[in-house]
Amino acid sequence: MRKTLTPLVLMVMLLTSWSPVFAQTVETKYFSETGHNVSGDLLNFYNSAPNADYLYGYPITEQFTSKDGKNVQYFQRARFEYQADLPEGQRVKLTPLGRETYVTTGPLNVGNSFACRTYAETGFAVCFAFLEFLDQNGGTTQFGFPISGFEYHENKIVQYFENARLEWQPWRAEGLRVVISDLGRAYFDKLGEDPALLAPVSPLDNAPRVITELRVRAFVWKAVTLTNDTQMIYVIVQDQNMQPVSGAACTAEVNWSNGAKDATTINSDANGVGIVSLAFNNQPYGSLIYTDIVCKYNDLEGKTTTSFRIWY
Repeated sequence: MRKTLTPLVLMVMLLTSWSPVFAQTVETKYFSETGHNVSGDLLNFYNSAPNADYLYGYPITEQFTSKDGKNVQYFQRARFEYQADLPEGQRVKLTPLGRETYVTTGPLNVGNSFACRTYAETGFAVCFAFLEFLDQNGGTTQFGFPISGFEYHENKIVQYFENARLEWQPWRAEGLRVVISDLGRAYFDKLGEDPALLAPVSPLDNAPRVITELRVRAFVWKAVTLTNDTQMIYVIVQDQNMQPVSGAACTAEVNWSNGAKDATTINSDANGVGIVSLAFNNQPYGSLIYTDIVCKYNDLEGKTTTSFRIWY
């Protein structure tokens, strides 16, 4: 009897103690602005920063193994490094892009130490609007310590920090003239990463594609035509990531040399392309025929112009 009950008891204990184990879902966000996904710990790190899209920009690659052997994801103004063996909450850190990309062009003389703060850790001072910007956007915790003074790079006054570069853009509005440089792409190019990694991808979580910008281009079949001839105008409609936009409503208005205007309405196809066909007679030699094109999709609008010449 005891030998018979023992297996039954064990089976009951196993069945009553068993509970289903569900795989944890990894949160993913698709950034339509650049056509890339950010997931898991990298997304948590991104979301933990106030104004992350301003500080880091949008992702320009997926997560991958970089040429320097690190598990990374590039953003417009940053690169995230992922280390799975570290404790949760500490697995993501910023690549010190300032240090990695800095090459001095020689210091600029500030001439007013009263508006500056010197950091003993590196011996450099941060001054004026750069200091105000630093204090308002996370300070050295976000940007690291300054590793240069003011310098002149690419026709701009800049200052390098361990994790970033700030630049002065005097043409912008007051309070917006200090900008974080796009060092993410600069470092991507410096390492010689595969340019194919920059291409937009599909959402991992089946998120809908969001079109935020309409880019319209057009070109003619023949640059020059006969006075009596036919012509075709090709209209190409793309989104902010240069992906085709289907179903955009476009109007092409042809401006003839005698002042007459002909408008044709077309819709872009699955490849984002629409074609306008023209037939004309007795156009004056040497006249330039230009066409204004306006395309609309939802609340977005894009415009362009193309032309051809009557040559003989």
